[in-house]
Amino acid sequence: MPISTNSEGLGIASLAPLLAEVSKAFERQLASDLPPVNTLCRHVERYRGKMLRPTMVFLSGQAFGNVGERHVIIAATCEMIHMATLVHDDVLDEAEVRRKGSTVNHLRGNEVAVMLGDYLISNAFHLCSRAGDPALNLRLGEVTNTLCEGELVQLSHREDLSLDERTYFEIVRRKTAVLIGACCELGARLSGAPEDSVAALRRFGEGIGVAFQVQDDLLDLEGREDVVGKSLGRDLEKGKLTLPVIIHLARCTGVSRERTIAAIRARDGSALMAELTAGGALVDARHRAEAMVATARAELAQVPAGAARDALDAAALAIVHRDF
Repeated sequence: MPISTNSEGLGIASLAPLLAEVSKAFERQLASDLPPVNTLCRHVERYRGKMLRPTMVFLSGQAFGNVGERHVIIAATCEMIHMATLVHDDVLDEAEVRRKGSTVNHLRGNEVAVMLGDYLISNAFHLCSRAGDPALNLRLGEVTNTLCEGELVQLSHREDLSLDERTYFEIVRRKTAVLIGACCELGARLSGAPEDSVAALRRFGEGIGVAFQVQDDLLDLEGREDVVGKSLGRDLEKGKLTLPVIIHLARCTGVSRERTIAAIRARDGSALMAELTAGGALVDARHRAEAMVATARAELAQVPAGAARDALDAAALAIVHRDF
């Protein structure tokens, strides 16, 4: 089932019909004969937002030729996995707002939210099986395992004031970036891209994925909930050290360090922001994210010139300038 032509003359606007197909596949897969299940699934469909991960599947595929039904299946599968992690994250963070609406756990409790997240994961792999290629299931199973590992390691480091950058970046790579990397990788592979290009796009996706999470960390500290659209301040509240805090703790001494630690332990976001701002850690964290994006963009040299590559490049640049 060919859904679009190759990347010549195509850009982000051309993705609208493809993203609509993802939405349809998503709804078909989650349709149940049980009204309570359908009600929950309709609620969680609001979490889809701009569908970054399906966009990466399609642009990476368009860069090397046509995209078709299997791209749609993998795009919907990856988005379903992502949304399962959001539902579970909201439970872990005790978040009340997502996409400017109430979270499932806030509306219905943690038990319902956990089961709904499990239902999304189960359906994601049922949907993936429709692509007819066990290698796709194996790859996304590996990715999902890695996502869980990242979350488990992050949980083990809550309240850990000695958390270093190396460990932080490994957590972020695992819990966020590997899925975006897989979207780029599989989109290209399904369109017959050579292996060096597939690997380059996986690295590109992982690079922008880490930068995306750093920007999320910054928004959790300095964003506005009415703009970001979800509960903020949860990292501090749950004892999760993020990059700005790690940078600051690694170099501050004396009274400043004492004030910073006191602010963390008291869950005092205003006091912590004052220390991070004075020490320049927010600016430095943003510079790290910008450097990661620059490194990721260099991987696009392995992708044929054209509208799809230009759109991938533009998406990378937008990562560190978003406010939601």
